Amino acid sequence: NSAAIFISSEKDIEGLNPKNMGKILLKDTKIFPCTPAAVVEILKTIPNYFLKGKETVIIGRSDIVGKPLSMLLLHENATVTICHSGTSEAKMLGFHIGRADILIAAMGKANFVKGDLIKKNAVVIDVGINMVDNKLVGDVEFDEAQKKAAYITPVPGGVGPVTVVMLMKNVIEAFKLQNKIER
Repeated sequence: NSAAIFISSEKDIEGLNPKNMGKILLKDTKIFPCTPAAVVEILKTIPNYFLKGKETVIIGRSDIVGKPLSMLLLHENATVTICHSGTSEAKMLGFHIGRADILIAAMGKANFVKGDLIKKNAVVIDVGINMVDNKLVGDVEFDEAQKKAAYITPVPGGVGPVTVVMLMKNVIEAFKLQNKIER
C-alpha cells in the first residue's frame, strides 16, 4: 500500500506504514493492521482454545492481511502456512486446507474455498468480502463449510465489525503515542 508510506508511523491508525509493519516483526508495537488484529482477536475469544502449535493455514499473501496476519499468529506460537496462487498451481491447496486446524481465507474470491475440503472441527475465519447477485458473500462456501467447522465467521457480520473495533483501538494507541501517555 504505497499511500501508507506517506503517513507518519505515529499517526498510522491502520498500522500499514512500513515502519509499523517492521515493528510487528520485532514485537515492538501496539498498533497493528486492523483486519489481521481482528482475526487474532476472534481466535482468542473461542472458549478453551489455544493457538499454540495449531496448524494454521492462511489463503492469501497480501500486504494488508496475509503477511501481517502470519506474523501475529507466529507471535501466538501457531504453526503458520501461507497459501497463494503458486500453491494452487502446484495443486497443493486442497492438501493444506484439509490439514488446517485454523483456516483463514483472505484472497477475495467468492465461495472459493469449498466446504468439503475443510477438516472436521476446524476453525474457519472468512476475511473475504465479495458481491454476488447483489449479496455479500465470503471466500468460503459458508453453507457447506459450517457442516464441518467447529467455528466459522459469517460474511457479512464476522471479521468486519471486529476490524472496526481494532481500528478504534489503534486510534487510542496513536493518541497515547502522540501525547506520550503510558498504560
